[in-house]
Amino acid sequence: MTSQKLLARIRRMIILFVVLLMLSGITAFPVYTELKWMMEHDTVPRGTLLGDFLYQVWLGVDAMNGQFPFLFYGYDWLAFAHIVIGMAFIGPWRDPVRNVWVIEWAMLAGVAVFPLALIAGPIRGIPWFHIVIDCSFGVFGLIPLWLTRRWIRQLELAKS
Repeated sequence: MTSQKLLARIRRMIILFVVLLMLSGITAFPVYTELKWMMEHDTVPRGTLLGDFLYQVWLGVDAMNGQFPFLFYGYDWLAFAHIVIGMAFIGPWRDPVRNVWVIEWAMLAGVAVFPLALIAGPIRGIPWFHIVIDCSFGVFGLIPLWLTRRWIRQLELAKS
């Protein structure tokens, strides 16, 4: 594979990763509206593990909106953090070999999802299935990052 094709492949994967990263964070902005819509449309029926958990989350979010709406500012910062982290990938998109460290840093962050979810999840009363979902973000994030790192190393060898 030519260096140009490898570079194009790397850039496509970086764009895909960043778009998914940002989308996963941006959904924190309208958390109240999203949950309200889900409850009104009974998207996940109560009486199921997920439905009961979402209802419990809705009760907390609704109460927070009524009494302490300023706490949603934390959700805004969560969404903003995803956007800012995505911006860090401009460096690898421009010069992947020189900025491979950003990919490696993101891989470390993906691995760090596991201890956070496995320790903080039970402390915060998060059900096991949601902890598994949180861990899946680490797993599914690591796959494109690992591939991208591998392709960057191939590009580095091709250029030398």
